[in-house]
Amino acid sequence: MIVTTKKLFEHAYGKYAIGAYNINNAEQIIGLFRGNLDSKAPFIVQISKGAREYTSKIMLEGLIRSADQMFPEAIFAVHLDHGDEETCYDCINSGFYSSVMIDASALSFEDNIAVTKRVVDAAHAKGIVVEAELGKLGGVEEHVSVNDADAKLTDPDSVKEFVDRTHVDSLAVAIGTSHGAFKFSGTQSLHFDVLAEIQKRVPGFPLVLHGSSSVPQEEIDRINAAGGNIKGAKGVDPSQFKRAAQLGVTKINIDTDGRLVWMRVHREYFRDHPENFDFRPIGKIFMAEYAKFIADKNEKLGSAGQLDSVREFLSK
Repeated sequence: MIVTTKKLFEHAYGKYAIGAYNINNAEQIIGLFRGNLDSKAPFIVQISKGAREYTSKIMLEGLIRSADQMFPEAIFAVHLDHGDEETCYDCINSGFYSSVMIDASALSFEDNIAVTKRVVDAAHAKGIVVEAELGKLGGVEEHVSVNDADAKLTDPDSVKEFVDRTHVDSLAVAIGTSHGAFKFSGTQSLHFDVLAEIQKRVPGFPLVLHGSSSVPQEEIDRINAAGGNIKGAKGVDPSQFKRAAQLGVTKINIDTDGRLVWMRVHREYFRDHPENFDFRPIGKIFMAEYAKFIADKNEKLGSAGQLDSVREFLSK
C-alpha cells in the first residue's frame, strides 16, 4: 500500500527513523520488499533522477506497482530522491509518486526558498508532500557532487525561516554525513549538537539525513578479497541512528550500502563460478542477501516491528 511520507513521519517522530532505500532494478525491488516484510517495517522506495534514466521511469514505476500487488502487506511511500525542478514536476504530474525531493541546496538561500516554494505549491495542489535540503553534503551521488571544501553544515538559525516561507513538509539537513563510500576520516562523526539546535528551532518537524550508509568494513573486505579495490571507505556508525531519531530525524537515506551488497555478491559469485553464464542464480542470491541487509538495517533504525502499529495508525 502506497502512502505519503507525511503519515509515516507522524507515526515515527521521536521514536524511530524510516529507511529510505534507492532502487534501480527488479532484483533490488524484490529484495527490498521481502526484507521490509521480514522485519515488519514501513519503508520508503527512493527513485533518483539517475535511476529514472538508467532503464526508464516507466519500467521502474511498473516494477514498483507489481511489487505492491505481490506484497500487499507492505506499507511504503514512493519518493523522488534529489530531484531538480523539472523532474519534480514530472513526478508530481505522473500521479504515481507520493513524495518528491527538490534539491536546490546548491543555490543561494533566497533562490533555494523560491525554487522550493514553487515545487511545494505544485505538489500540495495534488496531495503530494515535499522534502527540501538546507546546507550542503559533501561527496558524490549520481549528478550531485560537492567538494569537501564547499560542504557546509545546516545553520540552525536559518531553518525556521526556510520552513515557514516554503511550507515544505520535511527537511534534509547537513550534520556531517556525505554521499558515497568515503564519508569520514579519522574519528569524525555526526554533529548531534547541530541537530539538537535544529530540533529546538522546529520542534515536531520531520528531519532527514542523506548520505547515511554505514559502509560496513566486512563488505569492503569481501569485495576487495574478490578482486575489488575500494580503500579508505568509511560510513556512518549505525548505532547513531536511534539517537538521531530521538532528535527529530524520521527518514534516513541508504544507497551506497545496497550497492556494496550488489558488488560483493557478484564479485564473489563470479570468482567462485567462472564457468557460469546464467545471471539468474546470482540474481536469486542477491535478492536474498539484499533482503537480509534491509532487515538488519531496519533493526538499527528502530523501524523493525512497527508495521502493525503503522497500519493501525493509518486506519484511524
